[in-house]
Amino acid sequence: MAFNGIRNKTVLVTGAPSGIGRAVAVAFAEHGARVAINHLGRAREAAVVADMAEQAGGAALVVEADVSDRTQVRAMVADVIRHLGRIDVLVNNAGVVLVKPFLETTPDDWQRVIDTDLTSVFHTCQAVLPHMLENGAGCIINVASELAFLGRDRYTAYTAAKGGVVTLTRSLAREFAPDIRVNALAPGPTDTAMLASELTTPELAAKERDIPLRRFASAQEIAGSAVFLASDQASFYCGEVLSPNGGALMR
Repeated sequence: MAFNGIRNKTVLVTGAPSGIGRAVAVAFAEHGARVAINHLGRAREAAVVADMAEQAGGAALVVEADVSDRTQVRAMVADVIRHLGRIDVLVNNAGVVLVKPFLETTPDDWQRVIDTDLTSVFHTCQAVLPHMLENGAGCIINVASELAFLGRDRYTAYTAAKGGVVTLTRSLAREFAPDIRVNALAPGPTDTAMLASELTTPELAAKERDIPLRRFASAQEIAGSAVFLASDQASFYCGEVLSPNGGALMR
């Protein structure tokens, strides 16, 4: 499907070397966008994504930064604007998962997940929003999770962080509309290396059986939802949380 209003836009995707982030970067490039590919210590993989984006028809820039670090985020945003001219779309995708019983979760465990999955969104939005406001337009897409609504045993830090992403999205949407549209994605289980590392094979099979569509999403399917939210077709979406989850959670 052709989405209008994407061509020649500049899109910053955090956590883009693999999985959903990589698919999002390439999908925007396929629609003619310039893509900034953020990574942390994964330069080789990020370079592969940049090549994929350029082969798909878009320009690409690789930018390294720890998005949980405010100083690095501000330097990254300045670098993207310096090289690509502007930032029209921000996709906050970077994240980590911790699978650990709650009573064994240490303060350091908790802080690492909250910093990477939630505080990073605070940092990137604070760095990018003044630029978008100066331009008079912009779009922010925050990647949450279906677990933000469901909760899950042994995923307490992750679900708390993703729940925060949802409510942060709604608050920002109210504060910065109508010039800036802020929305979120809450994907269900997606066929990525992260999912495989979280669950054992029997757990994966059981999880797949619980989904009405009887399969996991591909990263490309989630990426399609991100491109849609940034397109003209989604111009009346504000503070919305789209849930491509195969029916695993129906709200």
